[in-house]
Amino acid sequence: MAKLIHSMVRVMDLQKSLAFYHDVLALGERRRIEFDDFSLVYLGNDEAEFELELTWNHDTQQPYELGNGYGHIAVVVDDLAPVHVKAQALGYQPKEMKSFYNGDTLVARFFFVADPDGYQIEVIERSETFK
Repeated sequence: MAKLIHSMVRVMDLQKSLAFYHDVLALGERRRIEFDDFSLVYLGNDEAEFELELTWNHDTQQPYELGNGYGHIAVVVDDLAPVHVKAQALGYQPKEMKSFYNGDTLVARFFFVADPDGYQIEVIERSETFK
């Protein structure tokens, strides 16, 4: 059986990306692998074994094209409002918090925020649907 272990995004400014993922989502650096022309930095926390890999190609000058196939990365938090306030206070311009229903049943409370490279991050409040 396959086990999901990480997802990778390419970043232009490693320090800005590390600050975003640490300050907004409490993801810390687990390990770093340095090569001559690129770096791999793996982020995570105690909530899950799954990691986010940041790939920084040292000489890349042009922003990456996100394309139309990428959707988002989702994280779950215990309390949505403080994370939204923190992201806003740090200048990341999160979208408004929303509630998503299926009929009368609440499916999720969430908001989206873009990281420094424009990758969309969905922040979802922990619930029976999303644990």
